[in-house]
Amino acid sequence: MPELITSPSNPKVKRLLALQQKSSERRERGLFVVEGRRELQHCIDAGFAVDSVFVCPALLSSAPEAGAKVFEVSEEVYAKIAMREGTEGVVAEVRMPERRLEDLALPENPLVMVLERVEKPGNLGAVLRSADAAGADAVLVCDPLTDLWNPNLIRASVGAVFTVPCVACSSQEAIPWLKARGIRILTAQLQDSSLYYDCDMTVGTALVMGTEATGLTGQWRQAADAHIRIPMLGALDSLNVSVSAAILLFEAVRQRRNG
Repeated sequence: MPELITSPSNPKVKRLLALQQKSSERRERGLFVVEGRRELQHCIDAGFAVDSVFVCPALLSSAPEAGAKVFEVSEEVYAKIAMREGTEGVVAEVRMPERRLEDLALPENPLVMVLERVEKPGNLGAVLRSADAAGADAVLVCDPLTDLWNPNLIRASVGAVFTVPCVACSSQEAIPWLKARGIRILTAQLQDSSLYYDCDMTVGTALVMGTEATGLTGQWRQAADAHIRIPMLGALDSLNVSVSAAILLFEAVRQRRNG
């Protein structure tokens, strides 16, 4: 029988909350938190190792089979550990994998999304969701200002952080890695750029985007094989990074299907 937890002050509950709230705790323990049946199923299907599952029987009859320790929690406890409504009564602690550039297995003419110093977990998660939808082969998060296992990122990605090969690395590592594989680097920027739909994305392509506030650093601009831009016909000069990423990713999809 699973252990029943009815007190919000239970030590296991406190440790779970610490994982949700602190990146340092996630790094130290090598664990992160997944909330929701759909997200947890994507996590399991991708081969992640689940350490513990917290289930609220009043909200969920059975959790996805994870081969992990299962704890049943009261509705009061679940209300404390759940970050959002409508997650069907399941929260899990999952082992953090080691992901390196060298571990990525890319096909011929890969499509890679690169994000430099993007800070908001919601934006990163949304880009991952678009990358999954566009069938991108990898996402590189360069010089990250938030960790890949932030619960808000996982939530915004709707589990795409598990379905798309994603690696956190430095820009100094990513640039030579891309060039060594003959992947063209296309940087999204306003200066000295061509319209994105005039650039060939049918070959191995890395679409590189920076922050909305400051854009890309000089090292990416200098490393680029081409600079591209999305036409801005209104008063503003930029889009949300996740919207821009989706536009560029699906232009690559269009070109590759029509080519």
